[in-house]
Amino acid sequence: MLTIDGSFGEGGGQILRTSVAMAAITETPVKIVHVRKNRPKPGLSAQHLTAIRALTELAGADTNGDEIGSTELTFSPGEIRGGTYCMDIGTAGSISLLLQCLIPVALYAPDTVVLDITGGTDVKWSPPIDHLRHVLLPALALMGCDVNVEVMRRGYYPRGGGRVRAVIEPSRISGADFCEKTSGAVCGCSHSSRLPEHVAKRQRSAAIARLHDHGYDGRIDATITVTPPDRGAASTGSGITLWCGYVGGSALGERGKPAEVVGSDAADNIIRELNSKAAVDIYLADQLIPYMAMAKSGLFTTRELSLHAKTNIWVSEQFTDARFDVTQSDQVVRVVCL
Repeated sequence: MLTIDGSFGEGGGQILRTSVAMAAITETPVKIVHVRKNRPKPGLSAQHLTAIRALTELAGADTNGDEIGSTELTFSPGEIRGGTYCMDIGTAGSISLLLQCLIPVALYAPDTVVLDITGGTDVKWSPPIDHLRHVLLPALALMGCDVNVEVMRRGYYPRGGGRVRAVIEPSRISGADFCEKTSGAVCGCSHSSRLPEHVAKRQRSAAIARLHDHGYDGRIDATITVTPPDRGAASTGSGITLWCGYVGGSALGERGKPAEVVGSDAADNIIRELNSKAAVDIYLADQLIPYMAMAKSGLFTTRELSLHAKTNIWVSEQFTDARFDVTQSDQVVRVVCL
């Protein structure tokens, strides 16, 4: 049984999710110790528990230590199975983070996997669902992965209640070259729910104006969820996500934060990526690493390597014989899987 120190690198949920996913794919029993050891609330949270139990069902695994507050988890995978799986993260736990660990495993199922997930689509400290749909999924398609994700309903912090349906077909993962920057218009989606209609429109207008100021063309849609006050089907919130090729930028609305600031923040985030010489944004970079390890090939350039990315490299090398070469030159980090 492989032992993983959960306090290594970023020392949070990332190392836990990647370790359990890689264990399922490689059929390697794993013990993860010191789970979130240095965090204010050590051990498993409710959101981590949802991911572990979902992977347990998907991979036919046996687990021990899967309870809130546990700092040690044993995961012994069985056979990955197709089928339909319904899960509720609770409140506004991130659907994107859950999909990050479920999608790579589901690709190895013998039949189609359908995931019906309730939780948060647009929440703090997590990639928004639109980044996953419009930045990650096109990259995975280039690697041979057949994945479709549909947003049925958005869910914002703290209520959540968003719903996403993902369909993953059995796929053979191959390496890909993500070194060429993509040019063209910046696309995006500005959205709001249970707020005045002008909120999403003002976010969009501010983002387009900021992009134009920096010489970029912006084509951004505005989607507004109108829900009667007496119905609780949708949570209240707003946000905007922009994308161009394999880079993205986003921002979430907050109480007291003008819509114009939200839109400008999202534009500034993607402009930072577009102005670099790198082809992949820093958030996509860490997500690509496990797929590259499974393919045992691939390369990308990014403007900097995050702690999440470094952690994923380390974890991937523990479970596979893939090795990563990281070099930096001319303000670009180049990552190659050997």
